[in-house]
Amino acid sequence: MNSIIKYPTLARVICCLMLVGQLTIRADIDRPNVLFIAIDDLNDWIGVLGGHPQAKTPNIDRLAERSVLFANAHCAAPACNPSRAALMTGIAPNLSGVYHNPQPWRPAMPDVITIPQHFTANGYWSAGSGKIYHGRYPDPASWDRYYPHQLENKFADPVPPERNVNGLGKGNFDWSPVVEPTTEMGDYKTAKWIAKQLGKEHEKPFFLACGIFRPHLPWYVPQKYFDQFPLDVIQLPKVLENDLDDLPAVAIKVARGGGDHAAVVKGDQWKQAVQGYLASIAFADEQVGRVIDALDASPHKKDTVIVLWTDHGWHLGEKEHWRKFALWHRSTRTPLMISVPEGIPAMPDGSVKGRQSMQPASLLDIYPTLIELCGLPPKTELSGTSLVPLLRNPELKTDRAIVTTNGRNNHAIRDTRWRYIRYSDGSEELYDHNADPNEWTNLAGSPEYASAIARLSKWLPQTNVPDAKKDQNL
Repeated sequence: MNSIIKYPTLARVICCLMLVGQLTIRADIDRPNVLFIAIDDLNDWIGVLGGHPQAKTPNIDRLAERSVLFANAHCAAPACNPSRAALMTGIAPNLSGVYHNPQPWRPAMPDVITIPQHFTANGYWSAGSGKIYHGRYPDPASWDRYYPHQLENKFADPVPPERNVNGLGKGNFDWSPVVEPTTEMGDYKTAKWIAKQLGKEHEKPFFLACGIFRPHLPWYVPQKYFDQFPLDVIQLPKVLENDLDDLPAVAIKVARGGGDHAAVVKGDQWKQAVQGYLASIAFADEQVGRVIDALDASPHKKDTVIVLWTDHGWHLGEKEHWRKFALWHRSTRTPLMISVPEGIPAMPDGSVKGRQSMQPASLLDIYPTLIELCGLPPKTELSGTSLVPLLRNPELKTDRAIVTTNGRNNHAIRDTRWRYIRYSDGSEELYDHNADPNEWTNLAGSPEYASAIARLSKWLPQTNVPDAKKDQNL
């Protein structure tokens, strides 16, 4: 008789334990971890976006296979500091006054709650390493832990025995192999620390930020990455001779400012520059792969949201322009992909993987998206819009346009078809991406496109606050 009672009792105990385990797992999934990967100065030269046929990014591409890729994503500002400040605070540049690099963002928004602060306030452990904020303006208030230091977010990189080997004499606008091994590179050390954190058990859900510095200038990486791109087969970006002829004067000044393109052409360094950029991308991609591998080998693989973003695009001679600091497609377009684990409440039908959304998206959308995915209290002051509807259905049409700002009263408006640029002096550019993806023909002066300009103009910000105070130490 006792034996008859014993087994049903044991079965009930096992069932109860299983139920408790399921509830525990459910609670964890209700509060998923976040792996937040930032890459500096990477444009669309990745395999899945096809920005350059020779780019080698197998690790970023395999992350895209388990993500929704926002293939029409753009930065809030085409410079490191204002882009990152906007993304991390959720406040657009035209509302903060942080338009340029030498403007400390925290004094301009002393009471703002950043993404990691919001996660910390809601029970998360927030930590990071590498470049998340612009290097001069780290934010210790954002983090429970930062490596190597709260005020020194980025590791130092080795430099080649001789700098300025390209002969251009333009400081960090330089590219050359370094003799040190990959393990001595700052991004390698960042990825190593992030991987170590991913391998640990944590008492709280985590918000873990990994900031990869390359392919930011200077393009100094070990020789083996340069060797992947032999100079004699390097393909230059597609450009149009006399591309600037139909641009307003202010745009020509933006294009040629600093004299980078003239120096590169005169010094016969265009192929070398492209090689250095591709080599730096390949190095950065390898570090992303190490981090993703660490997550997949960890106990957190099935309950971690992954967000990969870059702070803006980059020109390599298109429109006779180099670097960023412009409102054209090459400067504003940015890789953005989000991978969501199965079974979180915001995605009841499961995660969509390996799909693309062509709807306009802004880096400002990351903050509200993470709030919704992780079930945090909403913040009504944010400038962006949650991308969760597009994560559920990448084919969804939004009838939306997004804004990129480059200095006060200079804006680009981008929807699914058009790019409209208006400068502070009232001059304009208009490009039809259906017919002109390279933005070679400015249609703004043609009366037949007046209705398109009128419609896009409605998205221009009505508030453009004065510039925030600049850093007096620069």
